[in-house]
Amino acid sequence: MKLLHVAPLVLFFSVLSTEAQLVNIEAKRMQTDSTRFVLKSDLLFNYTDNNGEYVLQFDSNISTQIKSKDLEKIYFLVLNYSLVRTDEKDVQNAWFLHARYNHELSDFFRLEGFLQNQNNTQLTIISRNLVGAGVRFKFINKEKTKAYFGNSYMYEIEKLNGIDQWFYNHRNSSYLSLTRTFEKIHLELVSTVYFQPLYSDIGNHRVLGQLKAEIPLTDHISLSALYNYFHTNFSSALQDDRSSTIKVGLTFNI
Repeated sequence: MKLLHVAPLVLFFSVLSTEAQLVNIEAKRMQTDSTRFVLKSDLLFNYTDNNGEYVLQFDSNISTQIKSKDLEKIYFLVLNYSLVRTDEKDVQNAWFLHARYNHELSDFFRLEGFLQNQNNTQLTIISRNLVGAGVRFKFINKEKTKAYFGNSYMYEIEKLNGIDQWFYNHRNSSYLSLTRTFEKIHLELVSTVYFQPLYSDIGNHRVLGQLKAEIPLTDHISLSALYNYFHTNFSSALQDDRSSTIKVGLTFNI
């Protein structure tokens, strides 16, 4: 049994870093082959005080994966908390929890079930809870290229900012994910697109596009870059939510 530790992730460039309601689980999956237990943990803390005006930033991430002895069942858990506070207000105060079960029926076909809870006081949707199940297909499985398509049903419970009411929806979630490895320069690219419409109103939908690049600098240090684009269309009088994020960082692993 092998244990993987990832030390603090240092983010040194971030643009419009708003945590969206749709989180890319594909980027958090761990391709570990026969390794049965994996744990990753990131921690970022920053405090700045200029003439009595302060900014406090705290980010923590934990991802863990456990495989059964036959390697056909995977239990996956992601926890995240993010706080950005100034002397005037909280710019961001968000947490995220995702638990997933994956059962491999063949090299091509898998079944999945998941639970999710997330809260962000700065967005239109301040609380979102999901329970869902679906299928996952690996339709390209080459040494340097892997591609997946997934489709799930989700039961969604949401609360909007400023409205004392909960909303209960049935939503579909589809994603396409492509991983490409370039051995000569040791670069790995992961590109993912999500589309999540309501069954009753396809105009009410969420879209997430993400591109992630990672290249090792040494045996234990990698340079990574991430671009996110997120869009929510409410198909109502509510203003659409849009956010984009660019992050570059160093990851230490053993």
